[in-house]
Amino acid sequence: MTSKGNPPRTLLTILLTALITGSLVWAAMRFTAPHTGGHPAEDAAGPPETRANDPGERKILYWQAPMDPMEIYDEPGKSKMGMDLVPVYEDEVAGKAETGERKIVYWKAPMDPTEIYDAPGKSKMGMDLVPVYEDELVGGVDIKINPVVEQNMGLRIEPVRQGPLQHTIHTYGHITFDETRVGVVSSKTDGWIEKLYAGYTGFLIEKGAPLFEIYSPSLLAAREEYLSASRNYRTRQTRLNKEILDSAKKRLTYFDIAERDILDIRKKDRVEKTVIIRSPFTGVITDKNAVQGGFVKAGTDLFTITDLSRVWVEAHIFEYEQKLVSIGQEVEMTLSYHPEKTYTGKIFYIFPYLQPQTRDVIVRIGFENQNHALKPDMYARIKIRTDPMDNGLSIPSQAVIHSGEKKIVFVPNGNGVYTPREVRTGRTLDAGRVEVLTGLTREDRVVVSGQFLLDSESKLKEAIQKMMELKSGTDENNGDTDDFFDDMDFEDDFFKDIDT
Repeated sequence: MTSKGNPPRTLLTILLTALITGSLVWAAMRFTAPHTGGHPAEDAAGPPETRANDPGERKILYWQAPMDPMEIYDEPGKSKMGMDLVPVYEDEVAGKAETGERKIVYWKAPMDPTEIYDAPGKSKMGMDLVPVYEDELVGGVDIKINPVVEQNMGLRIEPVRQGPLQHTIHTYGHITFDETRVGVVSSKTDGWIEKLYAGYTGFLIEKGAPLFEIYSPSLLAAREEYLSASRNYRTRQTRLNKEILDSAKKRLTYFDIAERDILDIRKKDRVEKTVIIRSPFTGVITDKNAVQGGFVKAGTDLFTITDLSRVWVEAHIFEYEQKLVSIGQEVEMTLSYHPEKTYTGKIFYIFPYLQPQTRDVIVRIGFENQNHALKPDMYARIKIRTDPMDNGLSIPSQAVIHSGEKKIVFVPNGNGVYTPREVRTGRTLDAGRVEVLTGLTREDRVVVSGQFLLDSESKLKEAIQKMMELKSGTDENNGDTDDFFDDMDFEDDFFKDIDT
């Protein structure tokens, strides 16, 4: 009844039934067919090699295991762990499209590679500047990072800074005696030490204070001669007696007898058995050879007295730093036992030769030491603030990756693309920075955090790229590369390639 009374509705029902049945059949065939690990579009559009020629499609270079990037294949399928292979596209490996034009990073002088400019022109010697291209500075393969991964990696980027290069020398030194304030007390005659006033090393003594008493026959005869001349002069004050008295007094002064002790002989009008020898310096006894009751010969060094009110500090600097210091330059010093206190001194002497063992240069610095807080043989931390050097480029030192003989930094180029750039560095600067001689310009920026992850990714892609070039060469020469990656031990060759 319905089909005869409503022909259009019957036709519509037949069409809908056919459409639903066809969809169910296609779905069943799709999910029951063998899985190749590729995308659904591959079954309809053909193999990857066919789609690679389509300018609207992304070109697949190879397939890799999701858990092991070194496990690669040239066809879709399953990994050794049974997981679906992941396609790696050409734009992901290349990082950026080749434009065919070489990018000029900066211009340099032909005779001095450290003399760089931002625009063409003439060098200081009047020669035409030479362009330096980016591909000449690249130290690896460009990589492209997904914005989400980039954020998770914690990449931190800082610009290259141009300005005065400040370098502070941080070194060590040790406190020593001021050699111009060291004196020795020697015996001028043979005799016996009857009494010691300075009986131990480290004794603080003032100038004119008694050191010891000595009995000496020659000194006794000289004093008796002086006493006799003094009596004669008191009896007859003639010119001759005056000259004899002055001569006898001068002889006693040559024996280091103090003026007060000589006058005491005239005042008491008698000669004692011993005579007092007084200190000619103020300071600390740093060496003592005198023993009470001992016999000494003329010329024997009995005491070494050092004035510690001013001391020297001998600081060690490297060879390349000697041109950064000069006489009169201020120096800051701190000691381990009193780190919060800073002492200030000045450089007054620079050694004209190197130390044979340490191969460094010693600079002498003078410090006041009124309270004897600076004790000889103490170690000290030395800080020498050098004058700012000429303007130059600098970057944070942690941005530099030391890769063998090369030094690499990563430069962002936008859109998540990072280029490894080979640089040449100079002196270490303050605030954790380093001077850049070549490889960067003041417009560049560098990665200062997370760059080691970028370096690992760049080296991995570089190794895979070389393997793909080797694969292409095998295709042209032998024509049989179906089992290229299956017939070779990839991991061994990969590490050999890295070593090379």
